Amino acid sequence: MDGFKKRLSESIQLRLSFSLSLAILIVAIAAGIFSFMSAFDEAHELQDDVLRQVASIYDRHHLPITPISKDSRPQDADAEFRVIVQYLADGSKTRRNDADAPLPLASTLSDGLHTLDVSGEAFRVLVRTMASGERIALSQETSVRDEIARDSALRTLMPLLILVPILLLVVADLVRKIFRPIAALSSEIDQRAEQELHPVKESHLPVEIRPFVVAINRLLNRVAQSMETQRRFVADAAHELRTPLTALSLQAERLAEVHMSEQAQERLVMLRRGIERSRHLLDQLLTFAKAQATLDLARSSVSVLGLYRRVLEDLLPLAEAKHIDIGVEGDQDVWVSVHELDLITIIKNLVDNAIRYTPEGGKVDLSVDIESHRVQLHVKDSGPGIREEERMRVFDPFYRTLGSDQVGSGLGLSIVKTIADRMGAEVRLACSDEATQSGLCVSVVLMATDMGQSAQKQR
Repeated sequence: MDGFKKRLSESIQLRLSFSLSLAILIVAIAAGIFSFMSAFDEAHELQDDVLRQVASIYDRHHLPITPISKDSRPQDADAEFRVIVQYLADGSKTRRNDADAPLPLASTLSDGLHTLDVSGEAFRVLVRTMASGERIALSQETSVRDEIARDSALRTLMPLLILVPILLLVVADLVRKIFRPIAALSSEIDQRAEQELHPVKESHLPVEIRPFVVAINRLLNRVAQSMETQRRFVADAAHELRTPLTALSLQAERLAEVHMSEQAQERLVMLRRGIERSRHLLDQLLTFAKAQATLDLARSSVSVLGLYRRVLEDLLPLAEAKHIDIGVEGDQDVWVSVHELDLITIIKNLVDNAIRYTPEGGKVDLSVDIESHRVQLHVKDSGPGIREEERMRVFDPFYRTLGSDQVGSGLGLSIVKTIADRMGAEVRLACSDEATQSGLCVSVVLMATDMGQSAQKQR
């Protein structure tokens, strides 16, 4: 009961349904009682009219009354239609058949309707003096009359008894449909990605909800402006720092040509590595800022194997420096409808990560396949892999796995995830070798809506 009261106080929909249902039940009960009593009284009035009509027939046509004793009364007669008609002595004359009258009625009864208790049984009696001066009494059992009246009154309640449950169901359904736009609005906002801050459409919503939606749109606009300001700051800062870092890199190259001691050369090598790491970090920051920008980029049909070759041409020197066997598995090609630069950025970051975290003499393989009308891009390496409990956190900016001694910015997978979400793609992480639970296999799944011309080309 306490739980229902709590839900009732918290839910407008439940409160409205409960209030309307309670009002309908109260009105239905009051209407039912009034209808029952009215029909019950009307049935009694109708039965009294039947007695008056029978008496008028006897008086108008001077019909004789055949004496029927209690013993000779037909037992199989329908009690609902049985009316007992008998003479009633007026005190001045006595009929020979008065002793055999069906009911022992007093001769002093006045004309009109009476409810009498005769021998422990209630009767409705109409006494009337006919034109000939004789008095007759027409009687009907009260229990039979009440039963007929009760049945008639209950029949008037049947439509109401059928209508009330239907009306309650209709009210519940109408309330649910009225609140459906609110549920749809909640679902639409809940399913949005982090970067989807466009205003909520309010034209199809009820007037009472629009002020609330307008307030949400204003908040979304402020959040979007704040995020855009942060992205601009990161992009501008990274762009501004590229010039001095380039200058430092040139100065370090010139300094390397100068004759110096071995200790100074070792420090110079460390300096150049630090400058290179900073340049790589700035490039990643610029890429991450661009990936977060919600731009409506034009799509085109591109070849996945063609993109693989372009990425390998750029990163092959890095792989050769570590003696890594890198290549494309299979000769199946797939054409997809995407923004080319987005897909290149995803593949390049995945391959770059794979090369960086794969030890010397390792292996990196790229492949593509089609499964259930979805294109799957795979990048596998023979590195240490990522533990299952960390696979969700590695998509956070600047997060790096514990114990990793590789040089990196922690932005590679964040960039991949951001672009994939914008494209409507899915990024999956798994082990390259399930038996030894080693290596990392990153799969980018493009949904069916992202597929353009899908063709297998034999090369």
